[in-house]
Amino acid sequence: MTVFAFWQLIFWLSILGVAYIFVGYPLLVFALSRLRPMRTRKSPNTKPLSVVIVGFNEAARLPGKIASVLACEDAHLLRELIVASDGSTDDTAAVIFALNNPRVRLVAFPERRGKPSVLNAVIPQCQSDIVVLMDARQEVDHAAISELAANFADESVGVVSGELVFRTKGEGSTVARGIGIYWRYEKFIRKCEGRFRSVPGATGALYALRRSLFQPIPAQTLLDDVVIPMQAVTAGYRCLFEPMAIAWDQPSDSTKKESIRKRRTIAGAAQLIVNHSAWLLPWRNPIWFEFVSHKLARLLSPALLLAAATANILLASHPAYAVLLTWHAVFYASAMIGWWFQRAGRRSVLFGAQLMFVTLNATTVAALWDAVRGRFRATWQRN
Repeated sequence: MTVFAFWQLIFWLSILGVAYIFVGYPLLVFALSRLRPMRTRKSPNTKPLSVVIVGFNEAARLPGKIASVLACEDAHLLRELIVASDGSTDDTAAVIFALNNPRVRLVAFPERRGKPSVLNAVIPQCQSDIVVLMDARQEVDHAAISELAANFADESVGVVSGELVFRTKGEGSTVARGIGIYWRYEKFIRKCEGRFRSVPGATGALYALRRSLFQPIPAQTLLDDVVIPMQAVTAGYRCLFEPMAIAWDQPSDSTKKESIRKRRTIAGAAQLIVNHSAWLLPWRNPIWFEFVSHKLARLLSPALLLAAATANILLASHPAYAVLLTWHAVFYASAMIGWWFQRAGRRSVLFGAQLMFVTLNATTVAALWDAVRGRFRATWQRN
């Protein structure tokens, strides 16, 4: 093999790898969801429900959050709403006391333990078999809980994920547009995975599970909303995505804040390889194809992009590759323009997706460096 042929091989294998990760897999799982869909039996829920909200210093948000939960369609089935306070130093206890509602109770931990440890302590205490987990920030739609619970009429279902929907003010910033595009892309994949077999994870802002399937998770787990559903899946149950169970949120206008959030998420994906290596084995993971393609393959994306760019530069003496190099440069230049628009506080319709893609891959590199150094923290800061 000549040097030129070698770099051609590297270039096209890298391009095909990136294309599979971001385009090929979504299209493939879409086709499978149409060709071999798994039907789910839904029926209005009549069983008691438990709701758990874990938070740190969320006193300002809790009254509105609790009010939205108690206004849901299935509120009459709500046996308990547990607010698990992870070492809060604000007025969380006073807020719960002031509500004077026997169904709303506070489980307060005097020192910060991290969400995984709080979940390990609280979920086994729940009095209902169906437990709905939520974050404090998002407002839940009035039909969200009933839509989640209806899926548990099917005995094969172990976990049901809700849908996070972003509300934007006006046209939104360049970053907000990029986040919106990326999240719609993610939801498309999850819907297809749920129709085909199972989703390898849930939306942390809103999901429900059978309490009997819960197993304690490692204290330093970063992605509890992946580990808990995957435990149910490896036990032989399905994890579904329910698009009618909506939690409303606002997208971040800050590249820095979004980068921190994604960095934690991607570091958590790398952590899965260390803490749950059995899931890398096809005979131990019923949805190995979805898990590896969706959760882990993206960790390779920066290396593939770097290999493609390097090979393209070395092949630029050939006219066809010179054209491809120009396209390469235009793409990254458009991402830089998007970054400039964001820094200038201006909106950009054209460059949000490119900025989000490049930022995602840069964040992946930083997150992998966190993983290599063992910088896993289960506690979180409020946004």
